[in-house]
Amino acid sequence: MPSSPAKLVQWLFSSDQASAKAQAPRRLAARWLFLRALGLIFFSAFYSLLRQVPGLIGPDGLLPAQEYLQGIRRFAGASRFWYVPTLFWMKSDSHSLLLLAWIGLIASVLLVLNFWPRGTIFVCLVAYLSFISALQAFSSYQSDGMLLSAGFISLFFAPPGFMPRWGERHPPSRASLFLLLSVWFTIYFESGIAKIASGDPEWRNLTAMDEYYQNGPLPTWIGWYAQHLPHWFHVGTAALTLALELVIVWMALLPRRFRIGQFWLVTPLQIGIIITSNYAFLNYLVLALGILLLDDEYLARFLPRRLREDASNLADRAQLSASPRDEGADHRWATARRIFSSSGLWGAAFFQTWVFYVIAAQLVWMVIPEVPLPTSPVSALEPFRIANRYGLFAVMTRGRYEIEFQGSNDGQTWIPYPFRYKPQDPREAPGIYAPYQPRFDWNLWFASLDNWEQNRFVIFAEERLLMGSPSVLTLFAENPFPSAPPAQIRAVVWQYWFSDRSEKRQGLWWRRELIGLYAPAIAHGPDGKFVITEIPQPGQPIRR
Repeated sequence: MPSSPAKLVQWLFSSDQASAKAQAPRRLAARWLFLRALGLIFFSAFYSLLRQVPGLIGPDGLLPAQEYLQGIRRFAGASRFWYVPTLFWMKSDSHSLLLLAWIGLIASVLLVLNFWPRGTIFVCLVAYLSFISALQAFSSYQSDGMLLSAGFISLFFAPPGFMPRWGERHPPSRASLFLLLSVWFTIYFESGIAKIASGDPEWRNLTAMDEYYQNGPLPTWIGWYAQHLPHWFHVGTAALTLALELVIVWMALLPRRFRIGQFWLVTPLQIGIIITSNYAFLNYLVLALGILLLDDEYLARFLPRRLREDASNLADRAQLSASPRDEGADHRWATARRIFSSSGLWGAAFFQTWVFYVIAAQLVWMVIPEVPLPTSPVSALEPFRIANRYGLFAVMTRGRYEIEFQGSNDGQTWIPYPFRYKPQDPREAPGIYAPYQPRFDWNLWFASLDNWEQNRFVIFAEERLLMGSPSVLTLFAENPFPSAPPAQIRAVVWQYWFSDRSEKRQGLWWRRELIGLYAPAIAHGPDGKFVITEIPQPGQPIRR
């Protein structure tokens, strides 16, 4: 172990030539694969924003960013830049939204191509944080925090340089590798703790998976078949999930052979979740982080021959490339480089230590809430969402409800607005869309489990449809009123179930039952203002 604080910082946080001598580069291939996967995930995130963001937070969208930021500006003053970190403080019109999405998309492609990884990750990170800070209700997903956290740590994990290839001269620092694996660990373990702490009887009785496949936000057609597997299968997967999240995940601390075995246990589970449910890029990111459990020696056997030879020789090449190359360099230039390198090292140590403290503190509080740890470092970092608490599926949804927008010109015949991704037509097979993230469709699923007062964007959607907003209409598959907006708009809620095998033979993937009005129905009044034509029945139960 290092004998002084300065050497300890160097040992933990450095990825320069000196550390290459002291540390065998056993994660170069894993890092290369992970960063390519991270670029693809960022690409999917920016691509989905590019198609949706005008309708979500554009000037005529559901929750305009301009109005939101103006309100924050009036009350927060200069502190708004910290508490709402976004580039849209400069401008947030439709052109600015789309421009930043394109910038992020291009940067993600360059990251996939391994061009200037640290620079492109930084661009992706700033652009994505800017959107998440301005998306309001459409950014309340744990997957967004996961991506921001992994992206921030990857700034220190990625190799420097414009074309680093494997980055032999700059192996990943111990701290950055540990932090990324910590994110991977907490996603699993904190989700397991949340399931136990919630007291949900479905997990206690191992019935959590009985209706899981039909009740999630966006099921797939493969999920229909999984739903109809025998009951013992659902009991087994519920037990396996708890065992993996609470016990098996600790194998990451054991020697190499256990970590490899762990990788092959968790990977099929993530693939199974991906093909049966559309959780955007969440499971892809967990899958990519799992690659870091493997070392170069193990990964080399799965690479193409040309890359296999490179990966097999990474250790030798790193040692050769780490030999001194600056003997003839100008002394002043060498001194400047040392000063710059030292400043960067201590800056990396500060931020990574801060992130680790927040991750660790939140994990401790989940297990023992009364532990008196300082809270200010946690709250100060919260707006940036780079160190988060996770709790996936703590409580299972007991029923599937779908909100549907309908328009009418006579108050008698109601025509639905068809969704792009949500279940709607009982004869239409549910698709596979992940890693694409349809935020509007997702939010409607969450809104269906609560009432409209807590989900005002539903009312705003009614208003925008009554106005014929082109941006909001792009969130739907088509416009059933192409000539002019309808006279009235309403939002109703249905309950859905997967069809049984006999119904499936008749071409039905779903069966459904109309529950009633979800939110007040509206129309244009004589003075052009919106008027309420019908309200939900009082006392209508909130669905859980």
